[in-house]
Amino acid sequence: MMKTIAIIEDDKLLNEALSRMLTKAGYETLRAHTLREGLSLISRLPDLMIIDINLPDGEGTELCRQAREYSTIPVLFLTARDEEKDMIEAFDLGADDYLVKPFSMPVLLKHVEAILRRTAGEEEGILYRGLKIRPDRKQVLRDGEEIRLSAREYALLELLARNRGKVVTKTMILEQVWDAGGSFVEENTVNVTLNRLKKKIEPDPANPVYIRNVFGLGYTFGE
Repeated sequence: MMKTIAIIEDDKLLNEALSRMLTKAGYETLRAHTLREGLSLISRLPDLMIIDINLPDGEGTELCRQAREYSTIPVLFLTARDEEKDMIEAFDLGADDYLVKPFSMPVLLKHVEAILRRTAGEEEGILYRGLKIRPDRKQVLRDGEEIRLSAREYALLELLARNRGKVVTKTMILEQVWDAGGSFVEENTVNVTLNRLKKKIEPDPANPVYIRNVFGLGYTFGE
């Protein structure tokens, strides 16, 4: 399958040159010139985002931060800044790589290939009855439509799905999702989160097909 790369660069000539080079190399490209336009590309879940840190309506780091809220799309930053503190800030925000302008197109292409190789081995996902869980992107889809979950809801769903057909106890959930052993978590918290999750993923929450209660024991995903 052809990989898609989003280019968020306000320099129109550089943006066009990057797009031509990547298209020639066999990639599909999405293009934006501003932070606002770049934000609209996140929901299209490209395989890689190339982001200029200095955008006319804001910092490219903000785009990376928002992308990280619900996905793990790899990010390659482009910048004229070559100070160490700027590089450290970019990596702290979740950047996968960092290139200082000016750079050569062949070098950028090698960076792109290296990032995509690193992510190629990540999981394609967990699929069950139309529900697809993408651990690499912390993404959930049902029949191709994305379902927005909170971080806690997603962690709970992934834990249950990875143990398909097995009973997952409330203690296991508290230890692995809340990481608190239940010490400071109210008894009803798991039930509330689970009910919220069911409302989002189940076609009919009254007759669940994905998550079921096992009375007195815990919960199970699937059959």
